[in-house]
Formats: sequence, C-alpha cells, structure tokens
Amino acid sequence: MFQNHDSKQHWHGKPIVLVGLMGVGKSTVGRRLAARLGLPFVDADAEIESAAGMSITEIFERFGEAHFRDGERRVIARLIDGNQKVIATGGGAFINDDTRALILEQAVAVWLNAKPEVLAERVRRRDTRPLLRGRDPRAVLTELARVRNPLYAMAPIHIASNQAPHEATVAAILKALHE
Repeated sequence: MFQNHDSKQHWHGKPIVLVGLMGVGKSTVGRRLAARLGLPFVDADAEIESAAGMSITEIFERFGEAHFRDGERRVIARLIDGNQKVIATGGGAFINDDTRALILEQAVAVWLNAKPEVLAERVRRRDTRPLLRGRDPRAVLTELARVRNPLYAMAPIHIASNQAPHEATVAAILKALHE
C-alpha cells in the first residue's frame, strides 16, 4: 500500500503536501488526514480561486496555463509557512521546478498514485478540469502519468490510492509519516 522512499524521512511537524494526478483524491484524503492529525487543511486550488476571484477554469480560459502555474507557485509558497497543516495541491503543482524544490525542502511530500484507468473513472463525474475539456480522460491521464510520474516519484512518501476506501489511504499515510 505504501512505500517510504527515504527511511530517514520522518514527519517532524512540517506541512504535509499531497501531490499526484487529478482525481487521485488529494483533497478528500487531505481533509480526512488533517482531521485525524488535528491540523488545518488547505486546498491550494481553492486558495488560488480565492486569490484570483475566479475559478481555475476561468483562469485557464482567460489567461492560459502559464499564468495559472505562476499564481499556483506563489500561493503554494505562501501556504508553506512553517506551520503544521495538510495541503492538497493541484495535479500540476509539483511539476513546476520551483514549487517542487520548495515542497521538498520545507514540507513532507506525499505522492498519491493511482492507475490512469482508475483516475479516468473518478474524473468522469465532474466537468471542471481544464486539461480534460473535450478530450478522452483516460488518454489524457495516461499521457500525464507518463510525463509527471517520474517527478511525483521524487516525493519521499509514495501511497497507492486505488480502489480502497479513503480511510485506508489515510491510514497508510499516517503509518508512513510515523515510521
């Protein structure tokens, strides 16, 4: 279920940042993990929308992905302030070199990983993901996994998020954090 990639990586009260492809459950698992740890939960995408005064879809449509990624980087840098919390990031956040370096240096990154076919089934339920608009979710997610998974793998903790209940994923994260 989990792999603690670096046995020296223990959770010392740093922010916990969940990374992975869209649909892997970062927000849902993050809320539950924060509740179990008695910590605040922050959804980086919600913070970006609040800061911009518009939805992520609107940001993509009006300003493009590069503008969105720049705002995303700034918001995540503000969220990683040394205080204990659980942060769910958008699927592309950890791909940005600066954002990834900040997360790896000042937080504990947890990669939630699932197969593209599992993710495609999950994301079909909502039409709010700009990278999927008018495209085949499985094909897009397969390509995103090919490109992004080697970068996500830089996270010290890897957790499988397949067809198990969210609580099983939370339990696996808790176990990995305390090893």
